Amino acid sequence: MLEGLERVAGPTTARDIESLAGNLLRRARKARGLDLSEVAAAAQVPVETVAAIEDGEVQPSLPELLLILISIGKELRIRIEDFDDHDKVLDERAARFPERQRAMEEHRDRLLDNVTEEPR
Repeated sequence: MLEGLERVAGPTTARDIESLAGNLLRRARKARGLDLSEVAAAAQVPVETVAAIEDGEVQPSLPELLLILISIGKELRIRIEDFDDHDKVLDERAARFPERQRAMEEHRDRLLDNVTEEPR
């Protein structure tokens, strides 16, 4: 499925879509201050299932994801908007100028290496 997504939306958006469920679940879990086992217990699913979703190894169905989120007191709201192709445009530019893209990614990585999540 990722190949079809990449063709239509570009590789960056395709990767974002593939990791969406895991990112949403992790964010909801952390917002509630829960660990994996607490989410699993609330949703009555194996802890391995929650971990696999968060790691992007398993893509749950929408009803499965909603069940888990609701069980921890969170709700997913969805709306349909016009497609924003900015990532696809950037992906196409990166493909045309791979050396420039590699250099920008190296600079970004060095910057992020110096950033911490919590202020010191």
